[in-house]
Amino acid sequence: MPPDADTSAAAGVRLRGFRGASDFPALAAVLTASENADGHARQVTADDLAAAYQNLVNCDPHHDMVLAEVAGQLAGYARGWWQADPAGPVYAHSAFVHPAWRRRGLGRALLAWVEDRLRTVAAGHPPAAARFFQAEAEQAQAGRLKLLEGAGYQPVRCFYEMVRPTLDGLPEWPLPAGLEVRPVMPEHYPAIWESMEAWSRDEWGYTPPAEGDYAAWLAGPHFQPALWQVAWDLATGETVGHVLAFVNHAENQQYGRRRGYTEGVGVAPAWRRRGVARALIALSLRAQRAAGLMESALAADSQNPAEAPRLYASCGFQVRNWNAVYRKPLT
Repeated sequence: MPPDADTSAAAGVRLRGFRGASDFPALAAVLTASENADGHARQVTADDLAAAYQNLVNCDPHHDMVLAEVAGQLAGYARGWWQADPAGPVYAHSAFVHPAWRRRGLGRALLAWVEDRLRTVAAGHPPAAARFFQAEAEQAQAGRLKLLEGAGYQPVRCFYEMVRPTLDGLPEWPLPAGLEVRPVMPEHYPAIWESMEAWSRDEWGYTPPAEGDYAAWLAGPHFQPALWQVAWDLATGETVGHVLAFVNHAENQQYGRRRGYTEGVGVAPAWRRRGVARALIALSLRAQRAAGLMESALAADSQNPAEAPRLYASCGFQVRNWNAVYRKPLT
């Protein structure tokens, strides 16, 4: 479908292209309703989407996105993009359908459109030994799980949403000798960024940072260094571990809670399995409690080679939900 054309789908659904900023309010409303129906306490605004769409990578929403309308009202949308992956190029997509319009064939129409678009994108790329479609689905999304599996997708990875429901009774775990935690200063930002990139190379699905990613990180809403815990090697002056916690203030206000996120957990390979991560997580939880928070959450790869879910469980985090990555060969 050309981006400026309208086409018809089953059950009175009209598919059309993205028209720009004027679509953001309706997109935000569908995304918020969809996320909340799936058990996610999330509030998305038009400004949130406007900011996010300024930093899209390998995706032009005017070509790689489709909106579905019913009786002139936005009922759902899908967006596709591509990314490098060690297993071969990945052509990923996401879709959101308003709960009032689910189980009426709309998801199938969006999936068919976005797969067709991504095949066109892939046709313009150099040949590869393997290429994949990729999508995600969560534990509560029974309809989406059924849709993807029915379309030939298979789960390849599972991630846990883990929550520590209280910040009382926090453990005390000391750092190994020779390390110290220092307040994070602006001159530390480049070293922390380099550490994040280097230590994540062994993570599943790792891709090198693109030009502009560092600037986007500095300007992002989760860049809150006052909450960070960074360990330094006294002998070398190098970073050896960090926990880059943050607070989503808008989300907390919307849902009347005081939650922090214990994310950005990383340790230099030479210092792993020596208690660095556990000590920094304990410090991070204390910093979050001192900031007035009452709970904390994180995401964990169920197949992390360092057994991260077990580490987080030992710090009081409990599995609340899971999210699966699905793939199928692109043909």
